[in-house]
Amino acid sequence: MTTLDPRRDIDIQVPLLTRVEGEGSLEFTARDGKVETLQLRIFEPPRLFEKFLEGQDYTEVPHIAARVCGVCPIAYQMTSIRAMEKIFGVPENPWVHGMRRVIYYGEWLQSHALHINLFAAPDFLGFADALQMATRFPDDVKRGMQLQGLGNDMLRLLGGRSVHPIGLRVGGFHRAPPKHEVADLVDKLLAARDMVRGFAAWAVSLPRPVDEQDFVSVAIRHPREYGLNEGQLVSNRGLDIDFSDYPTHFKEHQVAHSTAHYSMMGGQSYFLGPLARMNLNFDRLPLEVQDFSRDLGLRFPSRNMFMNVAARALECYLAIVDTLSILQRYKLPTRPWQDFTPRAGIGHHCTEAPRGMIYHRFELGSDGRVKTATMIPPTSQNQARLEQNLHTAVEHFGLEHPDDALRDLCEKVIRNYDPCLSCSTHFLKLTVTRA
Repeated sequence: MTTLDPRRDIDIQVPLLTRVEGEGSLEFTARDGKVETLQLRIFEPPRLFEKFLEGQDYTEVPHIAARVCGVCPIAYQMTSIRAMEKIFGVPENPWVHGMRRVIYYGEWLQSHALHINLFAAPDFLGFADALQMATRFPDDVKRGMQLQGLGNDMLRLLGGRSVHPIGLRVGGFHRAPPKHEVADLVDKLLAARDMVRGFAAWAVSLPRPVDEQDFVSVAIRHPREYGLNEGQLVSNRGLDIDFSDYPTHFKEHQVAHSTAHYSMMGGQSYFLGPLARMNLNFDRLPLEVQDFSRDLGLRFPSRNMFMNVAARALECYLAIVDTLSILQRYKLPTRPWQDFTPRAGIGHHCTEAPRGMIYHRFELGSDGRVKTATMIPPTSQNQARLEQNLHTAVEHFGLEHPDDALRDLCEKVIRNYDPCLSCSTHFLKLTVTRA
């Protein structure tokens, strides 16, 4: 590869980042061999969902919240539902708890399979896009698409449809699927077990780069299961708090170069997502998934950011293993929701969206209508960490590389976070100024 004077002036701009959800830009300037500025410029206007929700009846919130994101509507629905259940004092019964894990796993599977197949693998294998990759790896691409379809089947079982599902409600679900529908899905899951093992092994074998970083992992941790919808917020630096304490420890702020808010924990950036979850919850995985991870040569916790794709692949296997465990013991409930009495109050909740922890806070009046709403997605929480990751990765890679190579590296780093820019922070262009 051609090398250049690392002390030259560098000015790189990526006007449109491909293979991410949403738009934005990256600008970085290097002078005298050092990165001077590196900024993610998020320039889409605010989408104002929090304001749209003000004045709405609590029954409308899940349906409106789902529209924040077409890829992970369950995360927005579920987090808002559980926050309101906290206000109404509605505990999860075992049937509702299990079915919520099933539908959430469906979202994880379809989102993770899509990312690995269409976004990450072309990066690691050197293809411009998945269509080009499919000419060389048609069976692998087809397998990933089949798993994405299976995730959609899991969403439809309880949600009624895979895009903006309508089956969820405060207290549980509108409908309990009959046993024959559950049995049909169980058959599909059993048939896909070897497929997902092969898919995960293939994803782990991809020639991923090494990007060692010092970062704080944050995720939900549950006392008995892999953290997803209930538990405590924890970190590898000693955080262990109730969801209601989120505002005390996490603070948002505005930066001049972006319309998106940045989030900090104790004045520091932090990292969310599959790798953070594995770093903090590997011991909560079913033993079958832990053994499979070791068979693949994986070790957690890991400081290599590109292990994010391996963690994502392992969660695909988890989604099928744990869903089978739940659905093979399926029994029809007397009723798929619990009664409650609406009342005024403030509720907080967090869940683990495919891209990481999502936080919601709702204040309801005595009439059951929303007074205030706060919805903080994982991508906006990851932004400060992503900027730091880019800065460190670029300097470690070396400024002597041509601009095209630097641009490729930056795009790989950004896509590795699987940012959902359209639903959360709105995203990407790259400007490098070498001065």
